[in-house]
Amino acid sequence: LAFCRGRVVRVPKGPLIRVMGTEVVIPCSVSDYDGPSEQNFDWEFSRETDFMRIVSTWDPTFTSEEYQKRVGNGDIKLRRSSNDAVELVIRNIQPTDQGRYKCSTPSTDATVQGNYDAEVQVKVISDGLSVSGSKGRSSMSLRLSEGDSFKLRCSAITTSPEHTHLHVTWQIKSGSTWRDILSLTHEGKFHPGPGYEERYRNGDIRLDTGANDTYRLSVSQASSVDGGAYRCLVSEWVRGADTSWQKIQEKSVEIATVAIQQTDVVISTSNVSVTERDSLDLTCNITTDRSGIFQAEVMWYFSTSPDDTLSDAQVLLSVDRDSVVSDSTLISLSHVDRNSYRLLVRDVDVEDSGCYYCQAAVWVPLHNGSWHKVVERTSAPVSVVVTALEPDYEVFLNASKTPKFSDDPTELNCRITNAQDTEANIRFTVSWYYRKHLRSDDVVAEELLATMDADWTLLLGDRSRERTQNGEIIFFKKAADTFSLRIQWTSESDKGDYFCVISAWTRHRNNSWVKSKDVTSASVSIFWATQDYTLTVEAVKLKPFFVAGHTFEMTCKVSSKNIKTPRYSVLITAEKPLTDQSNPNGTTRIISLNQDSVVRLEDWTDQTRVDGVVLEKVQENEFRYRMYQTQISDAGLYRCVVTAWSPGGGGMWREAVNGLSNPIQIDFQTSGPVFNVSVHSDNPTIYQGELADLLCIVTTEGMALEPDDMSFDVSWFAVRSFALDREPVLLASLDRRGIVTQSRRNGSSDLSLERISPLEFRLRVHGCEDHDFGNHYCVVTPWVRSATGVWQREPDIRAQPIFLSVKMDVLNAFKYPLLIGIGLATVIGLLSCLIGYCSSRWCCKKEVQETRRERRRLMSMEMD
Repeated sequence: LAFCRGRVVRVPKGPLIRVMGTEVVIPCSVSDYDGPSEQNFDWEFSRETDFMRIVSTWDPTFTSEEYQKRVGNGDIKLRRSSNDAVELVIRNIQPTDQGRYKCSTPSTDATVQGNYDAEVQVKVISDGLSVSGSKGRSSMSLRLSEGDSFKLRCSAITTSPEHTHLHVTWQIKSGSTWRDILSLTHEGKFHPGPGYEERYRNGDIRLDTGANDTYRLSVSQASSVDGGAYRCLVSEWVRGADTSWQKIQEKSVEIATVAIQQTDVVISTSNVSVTERDSLDLTCNITTDRSGIFQAEVMWYFSTSPDDTLSDAQVLLSVDRDSVVSDSTLISLSHVDRNSYRLLVRDVDVEDSGCYYCQAAVWVPLHNGSWHKVVERTSAPVSVVVTALEPDYEVFLNASKTPKFSDDPTELNCRITNAQDTEANIRFTVSWYYRKHLRSDDVVAEELLATMDADWTLLLGDRSRERTQNGEIIFFKKAADTFSLRIQWTSESDKGDYFCVISAWTRHRNNSWVKSKDVTSASVSIFWATQDYTLTVEAVKLKPFFVAGHTFEMTCKVSSKNIKTPRYSVLITAEKPLTDQSNPNGTTRIISLNQDSVVRLEDWTDQTRVDGVVLEKVQENEFRYRMYQTQISDAGLYRCVVTAWSPGGGGMWREAVNGLSNPIQIDFQTSGPVFNVSVHSDNPTIYQGELADLLCIVTTEGMALEPDDMSFDVSWFAVRSFALDREPVLLASLDRRGIVTQSRRNGSSDLSLERISPLEFRLRVHGCEDHDFGNHYCVVTPWVRSATGVWQREPDIRAQPIFLSVKMDVLNAFKYPLLIGIGLATVIGLLSCLIGYCSSRWCCKKEVQETRRERRRLMSMEMD
């Protein structure tokens, strides 16, 4: 391929058949060349043998004398289409131009390869194509109505000696350009123009051939777009040597000018404004120049918005082409004259406001007796505004009850006054609003309390919903013209401005209610002067000196200001020393008495002295607290916490203010023994499954006591961590009566707690597990019997923790798994040997017959 590559000059395959007097274009191109990209071309012509030079792209003196005039006039010229292609253009070709045309390219290659010229034969034939209108007449004018049909004819014939085909196209002039309507191609195919495909498929546009080489264009259902000038464009085609079709000439003739008179539908009146209960009168006029027989079909539409489509609109009334009107009670449709139809709507209301349309269709009779719809139009919308008959009235709001204090009732009355034009079709409802007071000038949006709809259903707002459901706020109608709002117990949050809105509702023809007017009242302010609540509490100790075992007694006197009919609730609290382990927070709630004089024990947990504390009401503002058989552990600061309550809504009590009394101290001066506690273990590190012994040892200092005069409550705790950063877990406890209590455990280990001496208590953990590790300590509560025989509880004492470590015995842990594994392996091995022996002995035994061999001795080599 590389050796065969060379310059190639190409011209069309001949012969080229062209018509005398037309313009001829002969292209020439070159490829596969070397040198510059832009190539030069020379054209020559020969009728028989010798070639005459016509024109060149690079040599202006190339043209022969015979062609200089035609080249100078531009009748023959070269037109470059690219760097490697040109076209020879010959205008008004004549029979003398028939012959061979040669295109050659000067060489720019390094070596001579390929062809440098090419020839094509051109044949010139006479013009035999004739195109004319119907019966040879010039362009005619047609005036048609919209929806009519028309036909146009043209004649086209050719007497060419060659075998040529005609291509006929009907065109319409739109503006200054011609648009294709329908074509019959030179290949015998019909081709509709752009925009005419649907009409061609429906049969509204056809192209038929007739006798005497006529071509007829038929148009049905003519519309405004079909108006304009029509022409018949005919082109002549011939098949070339390369089997492709080539257009050799084209002619056209204007046939007719068609004018389409449009049918228009107009509503006689423009935008209309009518008053409610009046009548609405609209007329639909059909504008057409039709003089023959036709019938109109009219339909009236209504929509609330001018942007709605006709499919979204409501059909009011219609009349068909037989003058049959659809039925309606309040709407009538009448035929005024041949082209006018009147719509009458009686007793209009506000719902009739909107846009009205008139749609008209024109029907004409056909020759077979049927009717054909030729056109359909819809009028522009007419806006109709119905003005409502608004009732005239005023609204007055006043407060019949105003609060002086919190929880007083409030009542507001919203009255309708000076009502006029209030027929039976008018109904009034009310809406209540609240606006909060602000000291600044900021604007606050009103809050809806409640509103009524047209059927007097009460709809509650978010602010009042819960209180209305509880009966704290009541909405009611006191009289025919008065609506009332009552707040049973007014609170501080109810201070503000209140106003009402009276709405008038009008009943329409379909018995629906539509709001026609709103009137807002002036606002009424609900406010009362308030002073801060004041509460003073004083605690007094009745017995200045007492010892352990005696009764402690104190009173709390309460005084208050600016509180309406108060009641008091009292709570007694004690602040114990920080050394008291039973209450690390320091404050204990002992007993309380509420505003209804109900006594309740709070955090009093001493089961032996359930009745040891009493709180009673001496007077309306005086309360007394008693604590019997006081103990050393009761030492601390005692206070009265008093809450003042005022009557609230619905018989409820509302908290007003809190007060705290001065402290009363209980302090016991004693020189009794001092107790110390420690924890000991002989072996704090043990293995799993072993026994752990922990001893809680109590020692005394100071005054010696008999063992029968002292007793102990002992509790053991464990913290499952190294750093004491977790909550302690109660393991077991032993009270002073010898009753042992254990907490619930999850593991398999067990606990035992016993007293081994008057001052020693032993905790044993049987079968220790890994989760039994951690810091262990005991808490001891000493009890001492006084000289009067009363047992006194001493403060709790906590021992320093000892860490118990639980290790795993590796040998014992793996002993049983190893023995089980060895045993199983031995059994499986023996079983495998047994199966192999049995298989070889009975299952896989095979009889082998050996061939008898002759026994011969080897001969010595010397005898061979």
